[in-house]
Amino acid sequence: MSDDTRNVGAPDRDRIHVNDADAPQYCTKTFGVGAEALRAAVQRVGPVAASVRQRLGA
Repeated sequence: MSDDTRNVGAPDRDRIHVNDADAPQYCTKTFGVGAEALRAAVQRVGPVAASVRQRLGA
């Protein structure tokens, strides 16, 4: 099996990666909250998007 770093596969839409450059920007826009609220929600309930959405009431 080769380790081709150019082939990263499909993005995981079920999880929020707050350290990724694009994910927080997309999620703050989608959920209608600021970056700090998003980080706090992820820290509280974990990175699963459905749990974060429920926590934020979005």
